[in-house]
Amino acid sequence: MSAPMTPELTAAYARCRAIAAEHGKSYFLATRLLTPDRRQAIHALYAAARVADDIVDVGADQPGRDPEAELLAWSQDALRAVETGTSTDPVRLALADTVRRYDIPREHLVDFLAAMTSDLDVVGYANLDALDRYMWGSASVIGLQVLPVLGTARGVSREEAAPHAIALGEAFQLTNFLRDVAEDVDRGRVYLPADLMAAHGVTREQLAERRHTPGFTALMREMVDVVRRRYDDAAPGTPMLAPESRDCVRAATDLYGGILREIEKADYRVLDGRVTVGKPRRLAVFARRLTGAQVARARVAVRRRGPAPVG
Repeated sequence: MSAPMTPELTAAYARCRAIAAEHGKSYFLATRLLTPDRRQAIHALYAAARVADDIVDVGADQPGRDPEAELLAWSQDALRAVETGTSTDPVRLALADTVRRYDIPREHLVDFLAAMTSDLDVVGYANLDALDRYMWGSASVIGLQVLPVLGTARGVSREEAAPHAIALGEAFQLTNFLRDVAEDVDRGRVYLPADLMAAHGVTREQLAERRHTPGFTALMREMVDVVRRRYDDAAPGTPMLAPESRDCVRAATDLYGGILREIEKADYRVLDGRVTVGKPRRLAVFARRLTGAQVARARVAVRRRGPAPVG
């Protein structure tokens, strides 16, 4: 059972909202299309994932810090918070409330934290199958955590929608991997399959030196095709969601799909700098989906009130 919305819990969700607004501009904009209760839950899930990820990434960059010990402590405290429903940390408190409120399986959080732990030691992946195994914890279970929050349409079970939620989580993460090649290699990690790199004559040293070659272009083109197939696998899942959640997912998909288009427009030169979707484009996507989201909410409200009395 979830806790009542106390001032402490309200403040915890507000902290998560601030983290989402600062670090996940595309995601944050898309969440504005959700109902307030769903929106705050997505912010809590995002903030928890962001904090854990930052322990691994930022902690490793700062001398004197022990990211392994920090992540272990944070993970233990997060799992304890989920069990007890209490925490002195605002992000873990909001996470615990969200997990309990939406009956999110605890093992999804365990698998995510295990994937973050692997980032401390694993620096590359032999092939796409190996990358997919990593993404189960880092992306697939994120889709499965989000699914109960978004809800499903009448007559659709979580189990039916789950494969599409998994595919979308993977598509988003793979998009990030392609955008962040340079940033990741600076941290000693490469999320491009080693066998595909070798097939195109691309080496880790080349990535570290920011050397763009025709082989790298071919590798990125092939990976963009892989990611687009994941988006295609995810697409049938959107109509399975609760009507008032669909435009949020459509907006997020448009925005992240836009990153792929920007990568292509930049001739795949992601080693030269971070490719982004500009603010005007983000706002245009939001505006295009806003009316649909408002109409869906109104229809749901009418359905819940029932037909008007006669006479």
